[in-house]
Amino acid sequence: MSAVPGPLIQDGPVPKHEQLRGRLTELAARLPAGTPLPGERQLCVEHGVSRITVREAIGQLVSEGVLVRVRGKGTFVAERPARSRLHLASFHEDMRRLGLAASTVVLDVVRAVPPPVTRRGLELPAGAPAWHVRRLRLADGQPMSVDDGWYVADLLPDLGERDLTGSLYTLLADEYDCPVDRAEQTVRAAEVDRDTGVHLGVAPGRSVLVFDRVSSSRGRPVEHAISTYRGDRYEVQMAVGLS
Repeated sequence: MSAVPGPLIQDGPVPKHEQLRGRLTELAARLPAGTPLPGERQLCVEHGVSRITVREAIGQLVSEGVLVRVRGKGTFVAERPARSRLHLASFHEDMRRLGLAASTVVLDVVRAVPPPVTRRGLELPAGAPAWHVRRLRLADGQPMSVDDGWYVADLLPDLGERDLTGSLYTLLADEYDCPVDRAEQTVRAAEVDRDTGVHLGVAPGRSVLVFDRVSSSRGRPVEHAISTYRGDRYEVQMAVGLS
């Protein structure tokens, strides 16, 4: 496989490693994830640069997540993170829009008294039970997030008996007449805990994105969910403007 064709890199105002980094970025954008990059020797010849320059450019792209090194095998195009817009949609809808196949593994379903922060968010009286549902969400068979959600029990009396491997928002709308039409959500970066890391396939302490959301149906809170996403497979896109 040949790298980006073109003239040899020359001395100029832009350092050689930055020129090579730009070319390799363009190359990686055209190739499927997992495609091997040409070897260092080939890159040196094709671009007219030293191995030091090649290693510096590749090192920057590895740190940025564009490329990934596999010991003993070489350098490969990294998986591109799923890019989601901040909008109200189920995981299944979100992944479908991104061209990914969504699936779910139910980790736990139990009826219990929620913690105080959830009780306040769902506007429940003290001691009132709620459904606690933990699910592993996958995109194209790869772990993407762990959803830890609480749901108002008196609105969803038999939720624990339902098939929860699909879209809960669709289930709430179709089976319980509780369409989710509004949500308040915060997003923060965090270090993943051991249990969640095991499910996501990442080491404890790795960076993740945490979405904390209270969703409502016709003005009544119905869900408090904390969704933890792999930071290397998921990113958020938003439009901003001057107010």
